[in-house]
Amino acid sequence: MKAIILAAGYATRLYPLTLDKPKPLLEIGGKPMIEYILNKIYEVDAVESIFIVTNHRFYKNFISWYKNYKGEKPLKIINDHTLTNDDRLGAVGDMYYVIREENIDDDLMVIAGDNLFDFSLKEFYSFFEKKNSSILALFDVKDKSKAANTYGVVEVDKNNKVVGFEEKPAKPKTSLAATACYLFKRKDMVLLKQSMENGIRMDNSGDFIKWLSENSKVYAFISNKKWYDIGSHEQLAEVRRYYGR
Repeated sequence: MKAIILAAGYATRLYPLTLDKPKPLLEIGGKPMIEYILNKIYEVDAVESIFIVTNHRFYKNFISWYKNYKGEKPLKIINDHTLTNDDRLGAVGDMYYVIREENIDDDLMVIAGDNLFDFSLKEFYSFFEKKNSSILALFDVKDKSKAANTYGVVEVDKNNKVVGFEEKPAKPKTSLAATACYLFKRKDMVLLKQSMENGIRMDNSGDFIKWLSENSKVYAFISNKKWYDIGSHEQLAEVRRYYGR
């Protein structure tokens, strides 16, 4: 298995903090955000190597960070060569870019670089093995109104199979929010490559999950442990209070 951390966004909602520094390298509790994610990935023995995909604007920032970082698994920084928020590839585009550039033909872990969570990726991987299908992690916000216009919202059946996905719906059908943590079977990565090569337009990772759940089996790992999607100054402040304790 390979792992990809998506870190090619421009985080315009966090300006001026992210004008000269990528969001995943902002410090929380004394270390860059991305190191929390890496420590989680190290829990999964099956992950052989890790790719961090970023843009041309922040590529040097990641290279500078990596020179002083000692990780537990082989790690490579990938430049997707985009320059602005307007020409970004998007989450799915960056996944496809890394798969193609690195000739990945394996199961794949994909995590957004601005996701912080307390659940164990080791347990996440065990669920993946049990289901023998692609999976995503969900967080139950408990109240549908809290999910409205904010998260990708997922419907599951009694076996936790994904049966519906809506991106930031005004009237959510459930309170289950997608966390941008995924484990994909190799066969589904083949489907991704085929869909992209056939011109099917997908930007957000949720677009791919919706499409994949309609063309393959996708299951949901549901957690009630802490999860933060850091997209605003208020959310960043909350995370710093929690992790800085």
